[in-house]
Amino acid sequence: MKKTKAAQKNEVLFRCENCGFTSRKWLGKCPDCDQWDTLIEQTAPAARLDQVKTTDRPLPLSCTENGRESRMISRISELDRVLGGGLVPGSMVLIGGDPGIGKSTLILQLLGALTRDGRQVLYVTGEESARQVSMRAARLGIDSTDILLATETCVESIIEMAKDLSPALLAVDSIQTMFTEEVNSAPGSVTQVREATALLVNLAKTTDIPVLLVGHVTKEGSIAGPRVLEHMVDTVLYFEGDRGQPFRILRTVKNRFGSTNEIGVFEMKETGLAEVQNPSALFLAERPVNVPGSVVMPSMEGTRPILVEVQALVSPSNLGTGRRTAIGADPQRLALLTAVLEKKLGLTLFDHDIFLNIAGGIRIDEPALDLGVVVALLSSFFEKTVDPTTVVCGEVGLAGEIRAVGQIEMRIQEADRLGFTTFILPMSSYKRLEKKEAYSMRIIGVATIQSLVETLFQNGNNHG
Repeated sequence: MKKTKAAQKNEVLFRCENCGFTSRKWLGKCPDCDQWDTLIEQTAPAARLDQVKTTDRPLPLSCTENGRESRMISRISELDRVLGGGLVPGSMVLIGGDPGIGKSTLILQLLGALTRDGRQVLYVTGEESARQVSMRAARLGIDSTDILLATETCVESIIEMAKDLSPALLAVDSIQTMFTEEVNSAPGSVTQVREATALLVNLAKTTDIPVLLVGHVTKEGSIAGPRVLEHMVDTVLYFEGDRGQPFRILRTVKNRFGSTNEIGVFEMKETGLAEVQNPSALFLAERPVNVPGSVVMPSMEGTRPILVEVQALVSPSNLGTGRRTAIGADPQRLALLTAVLEKKLGLTLFDHDIFLNIAGGIRIDEPALDLGVVVALLSSFFEKTVDPTTVVCGEVGLAGEIRAVGQIEMRIQEADRLGFTTFILPMSSYKRLEKKEAYSMRIIGVATIQSLVETLFQNGNNHG
C-alpha cells in the first residue's frame, strides 16, 4: 500500500506549455492546440488534505458583508475608473501589456499614490534589481518609506512576507517569473503560472489583501500562460498603446466589481504617466480642418463617450486590385462596408487602394463606427470635405440601411459639450430620442446610405 502511495505521489505527466493539456505519455503534437513539440515532462504535485478541507460554515446571503463602501481609492482617477471605483479588499487584479509599454511605471505610481494616505504597500519584483526599481522611482519623483521592496521569485516566501507585514496592497511583477516549490518545472511554465496564481488568490481571499499581478503578453496579444489564468483573477486590465504615440490606454476586459470595456487614458511623459482628463479634446487636438476623408465619430468606451477622428484615403491603384488597410479598426469590417458602397451606390472601388485610420492610436470595435467609416470613405472618394462641426454615428447593414446604436444620449451630450453643431444618427435612434430641443446642436436622422449622401454631399452641407 505504501508503494502505491509513493507511486502516486511521484506520478509523471506530460503537460503542454501552450494550452495546459496533460497526458500520461509524451506526444509530438498537442491534440488540444495542435502545436508541435510543446509537451514537457513534469511531476504532478501531490494533493494535500489542508487544501481540500474547509472550516467555514455556510451563511445566509443577507448576513454577509457586501463591502460596498470599503474600496481603496488610489487618487489616480483614470485607474480608479477602470477598476470600478477603486481596489476591492481581497481582489486579484491582472495587468497585461507589451514589454516597455509602462506597466511597471503604472504600478509604481499607484503604490506611491497609496502611500500618501499613510498606507504601507509591498512591491515584489522578479525581473529587476532593487537598484533598477529605485532609479525608476527617483525618475518618477517617488520617495516613500512606506513602499517596501523585495526581489523575490518564490511564492511561498512572498506569502510569508505578506502575512507578516499585512500591507494595504501586494504588487507582484511579474507572475511569469514566480515559482512555487510544489511544482517541479521552470518559472513561466503553464503549471508554475497556474499554481503560483492559485496560491496568491488564496492569500488575497483569506487575508483581504488586494493583489496586483503583472503579466506578459504573447505575440497574439493575449496574456502569456494558461487561459485559465484570466478566469482565476477578479479583474483583467490590458495596457495598450502604440510605441510611436505618447498615449496609453488602460482597458478593462474583465471586472467582477465594475463594468467591462471601461478605459482610462494616460500620456507618457518624462516624469511618468500623466492622466488625460478630457480624452476627446486630446484626440481631436491635431485634427485637420476642411480636408477630405476626415470625420468625427463618438465612441462609447464602457461608460465614457470619447470623440475620435476617423480618417480615410481612397486613391486609384496601379496593381489592378486595390489594397484594404485598417489601423485601429477591423479590416474585415472595412471590406464589408466597401462592398456595400459599391453595391448600393454604384461606386467603383475595386481598383482603388483604401486606407482607414483611427487617429490617436486608439482602437474601436463597436458597430457605431460604421457610419464614420462610410462618411470618411465617401468624403475621400468624392474629394469633398465634411463640415468640421459635424459628428456621425450609426451601424450600417448589408442592405445599406443605417441601424440604431446604444447610449445615443451620452454621445450627443459629449459632442454638444465640445461645441459640435450637427449630429447625424440613425433614423430609428432619432425617433426614440426624447427632448431633442434640449440640445443646442442640430440632430439629423438618416435611414439609408443613399439619404446620407443626399444630406452630406448633395444639399450644400459639404465644403468641397
